[in-house]
Amino acid sequence: MNVKRVFLIVLDSVGAGELPDAEKFGDRGANTLKSIHKSPFFEIPNLMKMGLGDIQGLEYLKNCMAENGEKHTAAVGKAAELSMGKDTTIGHWEIMGLVSKEPLPTYPDGFPKEIIDEFSRLTGRGVLCNKPYSGTEVIAKYGEEHIKTGDLIVYTSADSVFQIAAHEEVVPVEKLYEYCRTARKILTGKNSVGRVIARPFVGENGNFTRTSNRHDFSLEPTGRTLLDALKEKDFDVIGVGKINDIFASRGITEFVTTKGNDDGMDKTLGYAEKDFTGLCFVNLVDFDMIYGHRNNIDGYAAALTDFDFRLGELLPKLREEDILIITADHGCDPGDISTDHTREYVPILIYGKDIKPKNLGIRKSFADIAATVAEWFGISYETSGESFAKELL
Repeated sequence: MNVKRVFLIVLDSVGAGELPDAEKFGDRGANTLKSIHKSPFFEIPNLMKMGLGDIQGLEYLKNCMAENGEKHTAAVGKAAELSMGKDTTIGHWEIMGLVSKEPLPTYPDGFPKEIIDEFSRLTGRGVLCNKPYSGTEVIAKYGEEHIKTGDLIVYTSADSVFQIAAHEEVVPVEKLYEYCRTARKILTGKNSVGRVIARPFVGENGNFTRTSNRHDFSLEPTGRTLLDALKEKDFDVIGVGKINDIFASRGITEFVTTKGNDDGMDKTLGYAEKDFTGLCFVNLVDFDMIYGHRNNIDGYAAALTDFDFRLGELLPKLREEDILIITADHGCDPGDISTDHTREYVPILIYGKDIKPKNLGIRKSFADIAATVAEWFGISYETSGESFAKELL
């Protein structure tokens, strides 16, 4: 198969049902797609035509679509996560071939005193909260005190994150980024959290809103990823959205940030018009950040509907030597009782002129994607994932 460009789009948190070990993660019964498919705002004809409803366990999707008897146009399947976690960082790492056998540290009781004291000393500011919290609720509760005192709002979640919220008029965005870099340097060894996240907000008490100036400062991948292997062989490795942050800039040759799903698809459509040889790796974060974590079923459904419309714009722009892969990095079931990520399978859809539209079943690891892309580009890359390239011929 002659492949020149691969577009890999991660629908951040669009999970395809609980994994067998979901109960260990507190996620028994989680199913992101099932929670949103009955919403009146759910309409995904392009994804359905590609074969989303033919993935094992997602047959219920056909009940909400008009049956037309057509066979799906993409190869489809779903993948389990081998890594010990359910967050963005290790999900993306595994998609790129790096399986994390040890979970990244989490802090259900807040960060240790020595971490907070050192952070406060180096920034010259006090710290508020230091507990797991919803991002919108934490600024509602501590925002006014933050404005009065200048103290930073530090909080975490069920994920391996150290989040710093600050009002943009109290702490300029670039200064907040500087504080995040300080935290990133402190959080090493046993406290090597997956991400330090800047969470700037604006507004007045009772009406605080987070801005699009969020920025992630990720832990550098703990091993070699497919991105490293591609860059070493002089392929283009383009990151769209959070990709450059997630991989701490490693293995990336070019990147653009985005201000949401629509902007992410605009940038992707722009790259579809350009000449390059290699991988365009896209993260669309709104599903997770705006809807999943806020248990907004209708908003989540509408966001997937919007993506489906933009997908309809992308498909005609794909060239003969292009392949499109659509997948996810974990779940974030908006119908779940919590606001955290959920331990789920992820869907896989592979579309291209020479791709055989077959069912790939259940893959043992997200890393199967990395193994497959490596084979397409003819490069040597060691991973525990298994390529399905030959199955698609």
